[in-house]
Amino acid sequence: MIRSELKRFWNTCVWSWAGWCTAWKTEKSLRQWMIVCLLSCGLALWLDLSRGERALMLALSVLVVASELINTAIERAVDLVTKDIHPLAEQAKDAGSAFVALTALAGGFAWLAILMG
Repeated sequence: MIRSELKRFWNTCVWSWAGWCTAWKTEKSLRQWMIVCLLSCGLALWLDLSRGERALMLALSVLVVASELINTAIERAVDLVTKDIHPLAEQAKDAGSAFVALTALAGGFAWLAILMG
């Protein structure tokens, strides 16, 4: 049982890494958000913040990158189903994009609240 769970965990790591590498190669927006994430995390570690503030900023920074990966998955799934311009396909892609925007806004608002005191 332990051996099968370890194999499953290993496979999950391999598949996750493959997904990351593919998204990194194909999605400019992922690379851009990763730069923002690194800057935000660096600032959170450099500034004199409380542990809670630091944890919040680190988590929100990673969440923005994760939301971009979700958006990429939505776009790929929609493109697999149809290359035609369809209102539902457009809505799905727009909702994924809005998810990224909202997580980025959450991070921005948190930074404002922290920096404004």
